[in-house]
Amino acid sequence: MRKSESQCIIYVRTHYILRTQRKAWARVSVFMKIQKLTTKEYDEIVKLWSRANLPFKPQGRDSMDALRAQLKANPEFLLGAFVHNHLVGTVIMSCDTRKGWINRLAVDPDHRKSGIAKALIAESERILRNHGIRIFCALIEDYNVASKKLFKECGYVEHHDILYFSKRDSDEV
Repeated sequence: MRKSESQCIIYVRTHYILRTQRKAWARVSVFMKIQKLTTKEYDEIVKLWSRANLPFKPQGRDSMDALRAQLKANPEFLLGAFVHNHLVGTVIMSCDTRKGWINRLAVDPDHRKSGIAKALIAESERILRNHGIRIFCALIEDYNVASKKLFKECGYVEHHDILYFSKRDSDEV
C-alpha cells in the first residue's frame, strides 16, 4: 500500500482473475486508488449503490443533504475506490465517539473478490483510529452471507447475543 500524503490518496495493488478470449484464466494485477469523496460525486455514488444492489433511502438518510451534513462534521468519512478512474467501491463511516461504524460498503459486482472491500474496511479503520476510535462495528442483514463472511475475514466477531433495536420517525430515515 502506498499513500500520497498531499492528496490523501491510497494506492493498493489488487488482483483480478479474468477469462481471456482463448477461454483460459489469467491473473491481472492493477492499482486501485482509494480517496476521499464529496457530494460532487453523489450521482456516481448512487449509481454504484444501485449496481451493487445496496438498498438506500434517497429521500432520507442517504439524500445529498443528509450526506452533506455528515461530511460537514467529518469530511474524511466518505471514501471511494477507483480502478482505471472508475468508481468501483464506496464506504461511509460514522462514529459516536465510542464506536466507529462502517456503513454503506458497496463494491461494483464486476469488481468483487479483488480486495476492494477489504481495502476500504482497512482504510476506514485507520481513519476512525485517527479519531480515537478503537471499536469498529458494522450492521449486516442476516441474509447477507457474503458481507458476514467478509467482515469475519477482516477480524470482526459476529455477536449472536446482541439484538438491534431502532425507532424511526419515518421509513425514509
